[in-house]
Amino acid sequence: MTESLAEIGMPGRALDSRTVAARLAALSHPARIEILKHLSASSSCCCREVVDRFDLAQSTVSQHLKILVEAGLVRFEPDRQRSRYAVDHAALADVSASLTALVNSCCSGR
Repeated sequence: MTESLAEIGMPGRALDSRTVAARLAALSHPARIEILKHLSASSSCCCREVVDRFDLAQSTVSQHLKILVEAGLVRFEPDRQRSRYAVDHAALADVSASLTALVNSCCSGR
């Protein structure tokens, strides 16, 4: 299937199926969802602040943040000794719109 979600009625920016799948895969772990919720509560956080919030090792949090950054759901900015992470709200909105378009295209005949 090479059809993009834009071709099935998604308004705004078109995300190809691979991008949508990568972002959904990044959201498939409960810890990453909790990290996103934590990051959403502030403008940005360093890894240590996330580690202090959850009962996870620093290396585990770093790996989860890396996956979220690679999926484009979190922005990474170096800040002297510490790196800062922030939710990319537009990317999350795109995921939401993609899912809405998929549900609408699959369920419109019901």
